[in-house]
Amino acid sequence: MKKIFAVLLLAGLAVQVSAQSGTNSPYSQYGLGSLASQATGFNRGMNGVAYGFHEHNQVNYMNPASYASVDSLSFIFDAGISLQLTNFEENGHKVNAHNADIEYVAASFRAFRHVGISFGILPYSNVGYNFSNTQNVNAFPSTSSPNATYSNIYSGDGGLHQVYLGAGWEPFKGFAFGANISYLWGTLNRNSTNTYSDSYVNTLSRKYTAQVKSYRLDFGLQYTYAVDRKNELTLGLAYTLGHKLNADPECSVISTNSQTSVTDTTRYVVSKALEFPHTFGIGLMWNHSNNLKIGIDYQLQKWGKIAYPQLNTVGGTTSYGLVDGLFNDRQKVTLGGDYCKGERYRGFFSRMHYRAGVSYASPYLKINGQDGPHELSASLGVGIPIVNGYNNRSLLNVSAEWVNQSVTGLVKENMFRINVGLTFNERWFAKFKVE
Repeated sequence: MKKIFAVLLLAGLAVQVSAQSGTNSPYSQYGLGSLASQATGFNRGMNGVAYGFHEHNQVNYMNPASYASVDSLSFIFDAGISLQLTNFEENGHKVNAHNADIEYVAASFRAFRHVGISFGILPYSNVGYNFSNTQNVNAFPSTSSPNATYSNIYSGDGGLHQVYLGAGWEPFKGFAFGANISYLWGTLNRNSTNTYSDSYVNTLSRKYTAQVKSYRLDFGLQYTYAVDRKNELTLGLAYTLGHKLNADPECSVISTNSQTSVTDTTRYVVSKALEFPHTFGIGLMWNHSNNLKIGIDYQLQKWGKIAYPQLNTVGGTTSYGLVDGLFNDRQKVTLGGDYCKGERYRGFFSRMHYRAGVSYASPYLKINGQDGPHELSASLGVGIPIVNGYNNRSLLNVSAEWVNQSVTGLVKENMFRINVGLTFNERWFAKFKVE
């Protein structure tokens, strides 16, 4: 009971921390925000490759079929945090920002023969930015100051989070399938304010808010083929159902008279406007003697046909409604691997896991009619065995990740992230002999 209470306590802490943003990116002002990694500690060392991986001592949320491989006598608890430093560059100007977050909490155990269960909490997207710009107004006929300046201030916070319950079943050797059902929730807040140095010009603010309370369904399949005594191949497939979210985005346009401080607010609402994309994944993993594992994943997120609410003013008339053409289908390719001499060896370094991975993702955003930033990333990681008098099965997963987002004419991002995950693996159901 103490261990279950500890799991629930950390999960509750993760819920509280999830209210804080895990990003400072200006690109999080678009769509549902910056898409968060769905990978747990051991996946992140391989830069997120996951669809073909099934480990007996790790939680692999990205393909629920993998739960069927969980060790029959273990309860696995995995929690991860991240520390990140991001450098932003635009027109020769550079600025740094940093974040620290509890990323996820997940657990898994064998419920029945060939049936594994997993549950946990993790992020889906993050919104977090705060920036401004100031320019001169060369001609302002309606004011007494022709050299007035105006400032645009942009800020936002929030994101989407999910708590899930999943199961995986291996009905016969080499073939497994599984599913996750998640409760998806969060608030997306975005604000923009136009202020003027001239006291005769009104201040104009726009506040965008959307509250999401919905669900998510993930399905996974894995088939393992033994090539020979030392080599096997695993094919992994994954699918996430796309659907409308239970959200009614609001936009409030607030005009404030600079002299009298009297405000005039116009509120717009679009019902059932936000949508979740269909997502398809396929991966292949090669396993050599259970020492060297190399995998490649391909993911497709169908954002292209999804409309998104936008405020438009045409001919003096302002409207807030769904607009097409703001997204692209997102494609991502990831290559990664894990090497360990063997968990059966007693030597500390023989039981170390060494991991590496690279990935490329096409942009899913369109900004001012052009494609948003492409993403290139790479990671290195290690799995450090935790050995003490009562447990030699747990791992400390540490990885370093570099992520570059860039596109001509827009902000360039270079992010360096340290991921730390503790996978606590304890025998819960074994009967010990007392002498």
